[in-house]
Amino acid sequence: MITHHDHTADLAPGPTVESTDPRVMSYVEDVVAGVEQDTKRAVAVYYAIRDGILYDPYSADISVAGLKATTVLEERRGWCVSKAILLAACCRALGIPARLGYADVLNHLSTEKMRQRMKTNVFYWHGYTALYLDDRWVKATPAFNIELCEKFGLKPLEFNGRDDSIYHAFDQAGNRHMEYLHDRGQFLEPPIEAMRRTFDECYPGWPDTSDATEADFGGEVADETATR
Repeated sequence: MITHHDHTADLAPGPTVESTDPRVMSYVEDVVAGVEQDTKRAVAVYYAIRDGILYDPYSADISVAGLKATTVLEERRGWCVSKAILLAACCRALGIPARLGYADVLNHLSTEKMRQRMKTNVFYWHGYTALYLDDRWVKATPAFNIELCEKFGLKPLEFNGRDDSIYHAFDQAGNRHMEYLHDRGQFLEPPIEAMRRTFDECYPGWPDTSDATEADFGGEVADETATR
C-alpha cells in the first residue's frame, strides 16, 4: 500500500507512464528549460500538453500501445486519458509524484455525430492527473486544447499548481457544460481491462481503432460551430 509519505511508486515508470523514455525526457526538458521550481514546472508542462497535443476523442485506443506517453508525443493528439498519462509521465520524469485519476462525467460538449455513436452524453473513465506539489495532491486535466475551447465558446481549463483543475462547469454563455457523476479513484497505471469492459458495455456504437481514421472530431466541431 502507498503511504502518504512514500512516493516511490508515484515516481516509477510504467508501461504507459513512460517517464524514463528518452523521448519523454527530451520533450519535458525542452518544456521546462529555465524553469526551476516544481510547481512552475508542472504548470508549464500542463499548458504544453493542453494546447500542444490536440484533443481527439476518436483516438481512444484502450491498449498499452495506444495509451502510452510516446504514442501521444508521436501523434501529437490524444483524448483525456492519454493526455493525462503524458502529463503524469512528464511530471514523474521531473521527480514530481503523479497518479492517474478517473471519473464518470456528464458532458454537454460533444458533436452530433459523436453523440450518435456513443448513444449517451456520459463519458465514462474521464481522465485527469493527480500531482503531488507543495506537500499536497492537486488534480489537473489537460484535455481540451485552447482552439477547441474557443470554437465551442468554452473557457479554457486553467491550472495554477495549487487548486484542483478538473472540469468545465459552465461555458462562456453560462450554460452547464460538465458534471461529475462518479469518482473511480486513482491509479499508477490505467486499469485497461476495466476500462474496456465499461466501453464495451456502455458504448456499443463507439468506433474501434479500425474506423477511427475515418472520424474527424476537429472537422465535426468546425462544421457544427460554424452555424452558431
